[in-house]
Amino acid sequence: MTPRERVIAALDHRQPDAVPYHVTFTAPARDALARYYQDPDFESKLDNCLTILRTRVPYHDVAGKPGVQEDEFGVQWDRSVDADIGTVCNTAVTRESLKQYRFPDPADPRRFEHFPAALRDRDGRFAIASLAFTMFERAWTLCGMETLLMAMIDDPHFAHALFDRILEYDLAVTRAALSYDIDGMRFGDDWGQQRGLIMGPALWREYIGPRVSRLYGLVKAKRKSVFIHSCGQVEELFPDLIDGGVDVFNPFQPEVMDVESVKARYGSRITFFGGISTQKTLPFGTEMQVREEVKRLIERIGAGGGYIAAPSHDVPKDSKPENVAAMLEVLRNQ
Repeated sequence: MTPRERVIAALDHRQPDAVPYHVTFTAPARDALARYYQDPDFESKLDNCLTILRTRVPYHDVAGKPGVQEDEFGVQWDRSVDADIGTVCNTAVTRESLKQYRFPDPADPRRFEHFPAALRDRDGRFAIASLAFTMFERAWTLCGMETLLMAMIDDPHFAHALFDRILEYDLAVTRAALSYDIDGMRFGDDWGQQRGLIMGPALWREYIGPRVSRLYGLVKAKRKSVFIHSCGQVEELFPDLIDGGVDVFNPFQPEVMDVESVKARYGSRITFFGGISTQKTLPFGTEMQVREEVKRLIERIGAGGGYIAAPSHDVPKDSKPENVAAMLEVLRNQ
């Protein structure tokens, strides 16, 4: 089977010849593994199952602010400590300025200029377009986490208006992405922390659920697959997500949920993507512990399909290179 065929089998809850997998890295982890393998091009040889196409316009450096970059929304990111994502260090939107704020152009040609070549070179992989910071994350990066959470309680007019503007932009980007020969869309929106939802289920269902369901419905109407990424303990939302049309849930963190019981409860209706511990096993485990964990996930979570094996996030910088190599060895030699 090709990597794409394995993903399709997993999504159909059929047993593939090998569990599909996809491994990505933070910049420091990538550099460490390149040194470990003595191969700067090692990523091209991993046989990952996905081609992931980003839909964002490239960031640009901010004059006079070393280490700070600005995105197309006018949000500035201090990347002096975290080079992969960074920390928001300005406020782009206030309650008073929302009406005047201009969202980026969803049809900006820079957003999709890499799609044709990437799709030609997909090499038998399952292709998905990625819309990160889909709803909640886009809102709080624009106006600030405290402002947004307070507004969801004491200023619903502002909160609904902001989410509506974001949804309008997201729908336009998604429609444009779906005009290409892709297999699905991945929406990224962290709703959880280690113990539960950041905003709680009631506020999620008031502000976020109905809007993301419109996005998912747009994808399903084109007979494409819906992938979502949401870090943290969000298990209580699985029924909502399944009803809303989600096909694949990531990152499936073993630190915040019992992956075997979750697969047993929901695994016939949704595919899980992730599951390999990035908070414990990859940074702190032994090579043997890594091999045992990956084999257990393949055998138990991967049984009957419904699973794409992966670290529960991009491999972090504190992961031991020998542990990452052990994980890759198991995944590649099923």
